[in-house]
Amino acid sequence: MTGTNSMDRALRARAERVIPGGMYGHQSVRMLPDGYPQFFSRARGAYLWDADDNRYLDFMCGYGPNLFGYGHEAIDRAYVAQMQEGDTMTGPAGVMVRLAEAMVELVSHADWAMFCKNGTDATTMALMIARKHTGRKTVVLAKGAYHGAAPWCTPVKAGVTPEDRANQIFCEYNDVESLEAAVRAAGDDLAAIFAAPIKHDAFVDQMAPTPEYARRARELCDAQGALLVVDDVRAGLRLARDCSWSLVGVKPDLSTWGKAIANGHPLSALLGAEAAREAAAGIYVTGSYWFSAAPMAAALETLSLVRETDYLERTQRLGGLLRQGFDEAAARHGFGLRQTGPAELPLILFEDDPALAKGYAWCVEMLKRGIYLHPWHNMFICAAMTEADIARAVEAANDAFAALKAAGAPEPPVQLAAMRTARA
Repeated sequence: MTGTNSMDRALRARAERVIPGGMYGHQSVRMLPDGYPQFFSRARGAYLWDADDNRYLDFMCGYGPNLFGYGHEAIDRAYVAQMQEGDTMTGPAGVMVRLAEAMVELVSHADWAMFCKNGTDATTMALMIARKHTGRKTVVLAKGAYHGAAPWCTPVKAGVTPEDRANQIFCEYNDVESLEAAVRAAGDDLAAIFAAPIKHDAFVDQMAPTPEYARRARELCDAQGALLVVDDVRAGLRLARDCSWSLVGVKPDLSTWGKAIANGHPLSALLGAEAAREAAAGIYVTGSYWFSAAPMAAALETLSLVRETDYLERTQRLGGLLRQGFDEAAARHGFGLRQTGPAELPLILFEDDPALAKGYAWCVEMLKRGIYLHPWHNMFICAAMTEADIARAVEAANDAFAALKAAGAPEPPVQLAAMRTARA
């Protein structure tokens, strides 16, 4: 990393004039430490370059879509070949049927598939189908779980009315008694239980679902005639080659997918069991680009790599090496880390750091050394990473911990207070 950012500053100044707030959503650097770049110029494999040509080993992976590496040759070749034949046409191409067949074959609970563009599209479709299927309104969700950015689920409630959030009851993730109480409160109006594949909420430790919690969610839906929805948009294909709750032996009625299924090309999916087919056919959902063929061709190639390579075992192994290396480096300099959740979706917080001051300061030191991390969001391991990349990150972490210790207690980040206020 050269440390220059003149192009980034110029682009930010221009953006302030023509884009509200300069940028929006999770890409706003107002949510990240000072000094993080806003704009990027290119990406390849496990690396990306900012607008000033500083290179970073990227542990955000585009916030999840990069599974096999940026610019993967075979995936992009499939995309380009279909683009040359036809992409967004008056109707879908045959590749849509082939992709639906491939996803149904891959995911054990699925009998059908529908495609869209964003995870929010897929979760909203799941909500509509559950209500259509049951004729009921109420859904049970875990507190703090992220299911998208539509008015019914966005974590920041600016511009949202109470009516947008009506008919929702919340429980504690992995708390069977809390789940049962929420279902009782829904009574005979329960349409669905929405479940995150793991607890991957921002700012807090991750956790896997207990088999007891997952099984009870299935039992309660069956008893009430409601649908169980697993929102696998973030974790899909990263924990298993099936729906993530296959790891605890539970099949949902609906599962939502996105991010990694086309290795970064814009595509999301909703998969469903036979019982929900009629309701899925009965709702009206569409989008101008939902039938675009080129991302579907990329997804077909991605699924081929999912089936035929050891990408999953590789990312799990590399994630374990990173976790061990970071723990050892932190201990060497007197810091304690909380590394939680699956190693291939690492979330890293510091002990005794409620304001995330240490986390922000450490991430800045890592950025200076060419490693792009996030101080409060889970990160991702991609299959393009190598053991040499992990070793480089661990070496940078050792130096960053040393710099953090030498600098003394950091100031709490002002960004964090503003974010938590917005989410309250």
